[in-house]
Amino acid sequence: MGKYMELNNDNFDSITNKGVSLVDFWAPWCGPCRMLNPIIDKLVDEFEGKANICKINADEEKDLVTRFGISSVPTILFIKDGEIVQQMIGATSEQALRDKINSLL
Repeated sequence: MGKYMELNNDNFDSITNKGVSLVDFWAPWCGPCRMLNPIIDKLVDEFEGKANICKINADEEKDLVTRFGISSVPTILFIKDGEIVQQMIGATSEQALRDKINSLL
């Protein structure tokens, strides 16, 4: 089973500047974030080698939260070649995430 990439201020640009990335802003105290965890884990395996599945702990990475104007968690950014192409706020379905990644590949 693969593992999602943990992003921080130091590695964010180098990982998201090329290809397709799903970036999940989450927090340990957030119930909907915890509901998304098993879905994110599934997507890691499904899209291994095709897309970056990433998480950012919003409590620990305040610079990135500010940079992207994140006001609630979970917030998921879809990034293609360094450009944000869509943002989803709140818990969403596995199929919606899968469909969006596939549309960007």
